[in-house]
Amino acid sequence: MTILNTFYIGGAWVEPCAGSTLMDIVDPVTEEPTGKLAMGTKADADRAVAAARAAFPAWSATSREERIALLERVIERYRARLDDLADAVRREIGAPIALCRHLQAPIGLAQLQAALQTLRHFEFETNHGKSDVRREAIGVAALITPWNWPLNQITAKVAPALAAGCTIVLKPSEIAPFDAVIFAEIMHEAGAPAGVFNMIFGEGRVVGEHLSAHRDVDMVSITGSTRAGIEVAMSAAPTVKRVAQELGGKSPLLILDDADLKAAVTSGVAQCMANSGQTCVAPTRMLVPRDRYEEAVTIAAAVANAVTVGDPADPATKMGPISNRAQYDKVQRMIRTGLEEGARLAAGGVGRPEGISRGFYARPTVFADVHNGMKIAREEIFGPVLVLIAYDDEEEAIAIANDTDFGLAGYIATGDAQRARRIATRLRVGSVRINGAMMDITVPFGGYKTSGNGRECGAEGLAEFLECKSVTA
Repeated sequence: MTILNTFYIGGAWVEPCAGSTLMDIVDPVTEEPTGKLAMGTKADADRAVAAARAAFPAWSATSREERIALLERVIERYRARLDDLADAVRREIGAPIALCRHLQAPIGLAQLQAALQTLRHFEFETNHGKSDVRREAIGVAALITPWNWPLNQITAKVAPALAAGCTIVLKPSEIAPFDAVIFAEIMHEAGAPAGVFNMIFGEGRVVGEHLSAHRDVDMVSITGSTRAGIEVAMSAAPTVKRVAQELGGKSPLLILDDADLKAAVTSGVAQCMANSGQTCVAPTRMLVPRDRYEEAVTIAAAVANAVTVGDPADPATKMGPISNRAQYDKVQRMIRTGLEEGARLAAGGVGRPEGISRGFYARPTVFADVHNGMKIAREEIFGPVLVLIAYDDEEEAIAIANDTDFGLAGYIATGDAQRARRIATRLRVGSVRINGAMMDITVPFGGYKTSGNGRECGAEGLAEFLECKSVTA
């Protein structure tokens, strides 16, 4: 059994303050504890913030070249630990090992590399005639990250914060601690100056709330549910600190009447089911022309039924379990809600897949006869559940797509590139992907409406960690 009972503060692994408790680390495959994790207190958060505050003057004064050198060393050591990181994510959240090796772990490396390139070319100072405009590190940044794509979110925040000259207190999800500990080891091995990077674990309502309210924290960046983002913003408000939020989603896939229906539906189902449906940008609402609706339902059901669900350690597995019991229970509850609302079950349903008797496994589920007033069409389920909604014309499709409290991402499938770009301008979302395009981590990512504010990735992501100062002579 693995015991994780130290935090990384001030350049060293330290024991928690008095009052810390141990939480079970539960294997989502067996539902059995595989380790213990120390949960921090407000005193631990204070100690981490103090270390970051003490390190800020020197780190913020470093040159671009010094920050580049640190990121290069982090990248080198991250690359050397790729296999360890992939196995850590498999063990902690049950992601299939193939996904962990090809995406969960490598996406963190890609984020580091993208941030490094942004840093090389970023303009920290520009001239405007008699005035100069300087962009300076905002200060101590508290980074709160989730469990679903843990390394992507850690690196998408840590790398630009370092590049900006900020010092960091990272609070990773307690559900995904193994990869976070390895990442802290990487930062230590790369020679991050003491106090520049600090990491503690703890409950969101204890450590996360305290960091958000802390007067010596200048900025909070959180990725999580909309509920969690609201709570962080409320805690941060009295100190008027910056809050960047990447929150929930209920993203639409608009399959237009000129699209290759089979290819579009197949791709949409695969994206929805990937990572057991635990992806904030997943296209979970599939909008289909009414005259091809039944054909789309048949294709979607067949694709969902063909998903290989099983042991994440098996390279053939395409979908593992839901990462934790609370999320598993929510997914099951929402599937039951869909049935109660009168949606037609085309694939999957309540309970575990056939032949699986334990673990937080959900069935890849497809609902038909769904309208946008149903809870399953409006609330983020965060599991392998897809809803299909029929529309009559392009205007109705756009209206349905925008009829949501969320605005994280949108997807369009069409044979006409100009039509896709025209429709993209009308979608109230932070990013649009056309015809199965891969996510581009060199451009800004974030949401409209309750999907958050602020941006990650690219120059805009680095700028989130900077204050703007004008100097006029």
